[in-house]
Amino acid sequence: MKMWSGRFTKETDELVEDFHSSISFDSRLYKQDIRGSIAHARMLGEQGIISKEESRLIIEGLREIEREIEEGKTEFSVDAEDIHMNIEKILTEKIGEVGKKLHTARSRNDQVALDMRMYLKEEIKVIMGLLADLQQAIVDKAEKHLDVIMPGYTHLQKAQPVLFSHHLLAYFEMFQRDFERLLDCRKRTDVMPLGSGALAGTTFPIDRERVKEELGFRVISRNSMDAVSDRDFVLEFLFCASMIMMHLSRFCEEIILWSTNEFGFVEVDDAYGTGSSIMPQKKNPDVAELVRGKTGRVYGSLMALLTVMKSLPLAYNKDMQEDKENLFDALDTVKGCLQVFIPMLDTLKIFPEKMHREAQRGFANATDVADYLAEKGIPFREAHEITGRLVLYCIERGITLGDLSLEEFKKFSGAFEEDIHQRLSIESCVMRRDVPGATGPRQVSRALTESKEIIRLNRQHLV
Repeated sequence: MKMWSGRFTKETDELVEDFHSSISFDSRLYKQDIRGSIAHARMLGEQGIISKEESRLIIEGLREIEREIEEGKTEFSVDAEDIHMNIEKILTEKIGEVGKKLHTARSRNDQVALDMRMYLKEEIKVIMGLLADLQQAIVDKAEKHLDVIMPGYTHLQKAQPVLFSHHLLAYFEMFQRDFERLLDCRKRTDVMPLGSGALAGTTFPIDRERVKEELGFRVISRNSMDAVSDRDFVLEFLFCASMIMMHLSRFCEEIILWSTNEFGFVEVDDAYGTGSSIMPQKKNPDVAELVRGKTGRVYGSLMALLTVMKSLPLAYNKDMQEDKENLFDALDTVKGCLQVFIPMLDTLKIFPEKMHREAQRGFANATDVADYLAEKGIPFREAHEITGRLVLYCIERGITLGDLSLEEFKKFSGAFEEDIHQRLSIESCVMRRDVPGATGPRQVSRALTESKEIIRLNRQHLV
């Protein structure tokens, strides 16, 4: 018999049982559901809403159910619809009629909101820990290859030489923003909805603050209708997850490009690549490609839930059951991608000579020629035009700027002097970019020091 069967005269259709049930995916909320129920039962006993003995029996029964679930002794029922009613049903079978008193002064609406918030708070912390681990891997790789010079790109065309470590630390910044977004998201997730009932609160003299304290929430919800119908915290997390995946995907795209013969900057470790069933020479960066591909999956979860929520009137609607599979899949995907990306990055082999060689090609030092002329008093726009003509001159002859003699330079501007050749070296191009945030070695060393301190502070949020 259904726990809500009093109003009904017919059994639920078998097809509806399966269609309606969420136990196949929300069973992972059992810990949170039991913990929330224990806090609720204890409060009911303390408030005299049920007797202290009834409260004790319920709490002991719930703890026993948790042990049995973890030992694999529990079989959930589709007929009981969801994790909340399954646990209540098992509890009543264990301790008798007193088990039916657990649901006093609450609804499944505020119960599921509670479980989801508790679960997501814990999972956000796990992902924040993985982001801190990834930041550490980036810093370690950057520090190990601090002085390696590579070509920087815009429009995927060689632009200016940069330090490889500087390039890596750009991703450090992306993942730091992700960390901060999750920190902010966790704050808005950390709101205790229990006590909101179905939508209007309860007539029982409950102590919401007592439950909040036991469950470790920051605040209680201020509006009962909003509390049971709000999934902003899930949507916000899905947005944060989408941003993480976008950043991982960009990083993966570069690793995929860099590991081609055409670039040859890096090689993916054998443990994180695969071969071909027909071409024996191949080593494919499949892990990086899969992370890149799974990004669309997380985006899909965000768009799906945004669409579910877009037209829902207050308060709770069954449509909102669709939040869980999207959330769970996105959580599993992001964690899985971070867990495999970190060791892939850590074991990535770098080829500094190839990076350096490529940085010397493609006129990546042309901007420095224009800057040189500007320093000599020539307006930058004019200096830019002179340098452009110099580049064209070199392209037509199949040579580089460094191959030009001083006499050839002077044909384009009398401002050129002997020191122009020293200024054209790739090392000089990098070294002279010595303003905060730039690619100069002194600035990158400073950025590494700051990054280590950021990681230390980030880890404090995980305690």
